[in-house]
Amino acid sequence: MNEELIREGERLDDLQRGGLRILQRPEGFRFGTDAVLLADFAGVKKDERVADMGTGTGVLPLLLSARAEGTTFDAFEIQADVADMAARSVLINGLEQRIHIHHADCREAAKVIGHERCQLVVSNPPYTRGGAGLVSPEATRAISRSDSDCSLEEWIAACGRVLKNGGRLCCVFPAPRFLELCDAMRAARIEPKRVRFVVARESAAPKLVLTEGLKGGRPGLHVQPMLITHDDQGNFTQEMRRIYGEE
Repeated sequence: MNEELIREGERLDDLQRGGLRILQRPEGFRFGTDAVLLADFAGVKKDERVADMGTGTGVLPLLLSARAEGTTFDAFEIQADVADMAARSVLINGLEQRIHIHHADCREAAKVIGHERCQLVVSNPPYTRGGAGLVSPEATRAISRSDSDCSLEEWIAACGRVLKNGGRLCCVFPAPRFLELCDAMRAARIEPKRVRFVVARESAAPKLVLTEGLKGGRPGLHVQPMLITHDDQGNFTQEMRRIYGEE
């Protein structure tokens, strides 16, 4: 059965979470540490309805499905071939009753599932501004990493439309653009409430920031201790081993 769902140029990787597996293309866009960190940070709760904006190959719904019983997911991906790969990963794991992959622009998500339906939205928005940085020669990587078609403000507004009042938005984003993310969240009536910066080593500057916002929330930001990913020898820290399920 699984072999029939794997296409040429794809491989089936073990997510190290209760036997969950995911299809990826070695030559295409693959999920990274940022998605794993976001899944741990988001803190999904039992029986919540969750939306994932820009799901890629579906890694966030797969990882989060193992963290809380009864959760259901609506995952949106604009690229047809990537959405198809995510849908086949869901089938391979037998999670088609809980995870629904939508081949759709995230800006259309509220039209697909309705307004204010979700208690939690997770998102790994495109990191690079349109026209900034190097453009990937591989098309799926370029679309996934640049906001040239959908601005950050539009992306976060789309998250806000499907989020219930009092619901949470959890994002991972480049630390240098943290204030832009806060501005976009507040424009969508999502107040930043919890933040954690991610550093490669204790002495390094943050490269990523994990941010949780509350729709309709009051101002008041809780800054958590920095998440250090590697020690001085280049090995995962104890916390990173916990996040990856190695302890």
